[in-house]
Amino acid sequence: MADQAASIAQEKAPASLNDLMLAMDVVDTLRHQDNLVSRELSEEQRDAQLLKRLREIYLGQGIEVPDRILVEGVQALKEQRFVYTPPPPSFARTMALAWVDRGRIGRRLLTLLAIVAFGWGAYHFGIVEPAQRRVAQEQAQAERNRVDLAERLPAALEQEHEDVLREAKVATAREKAAGLLADGKAAIARGDADAARRAVNDLEALHRDLRREYVLRIVSRPGEPTGVWRVPQRNPTGRNYYLIVEPLTPDGRVLKLPVTSEEDGRTVEASKWGVRVSEATAMRVQQDKKR
Repeated sequence: MADQAASIAQEKAPASLNDLMLAMDVVDTLRHQDNLVSRELSEEQRDAQLLKRLREIYLGQGIEVPDRILVEGVQALKEQRFVYTPPPPSFARTMALAWVDRGRIGRRLLTLLAIVAFGWGAYHFGIVEPAQRRVAQEQAQAERNRVDLAERLPAALEQEHEDVLREAKVATAREKAAGLLADGKAAIARGDADAARRAVNDLEALHRDLRREYVLRIVSRPGEPTGVWRVPQRNPTGRNYYLIVEPLTPDGRVLKLPVTSEEDGRTVEASKWGVRVSEATAMRVQQDKKR
């Protein structure tokens, strides 16, 4: 039997694809059934037993395999002919694997690049550029404030104060203008451009009010009080009498003017307010309204 196996092994290797597939199947069967024969047998006895057992296996499956194919399979198993041995790690192997897996790697790289690009864009356009614009705006505003404090605001304060004095006919207006001028100069001295601008705007508003032509008319309409009296906080036993007035232009329009309260010093814009008068004047107006 051993001589027959040796002579068959010397025959030509399987030429057809079917023979090759059968030989590979034989090798696979031998790998998965390692206990087909005893390990204590000699090599020739082992080969003979393997061939016999393989014939029985295939005949049991209804497959007739030529002896040369069985011998070829046994020989291939010994030579590890159909066993794949991966190449050892190397740069060439790494590059080859990367090329084989280039589709998945490319998608991951594109995703990573998209994330990096989105993050850079969000950081640049959402943080860097707004910060640069804020810095530029702050620098421009600081330069405007410097120029205004050095040149425009001092001249504007003096000019508006002079305009108010030309129009002011009462001491109250002149005193208010002097206070606004002092506030503006103090703001310039401490470098507060916003406060200085407010002082200039207040002087302009006072000037406009002084140039308005109007008369104060005592309110005398049904359902509205003509006068009121109040108990002053500093003199609980006394009374202050007020006539309710409204500013009226020559064409009949009622104006809204800044009015300063004598009780708390606050200034508000109002179209009606109380003017303090003597008790006798308040009583006389009240009697006239009753007629």
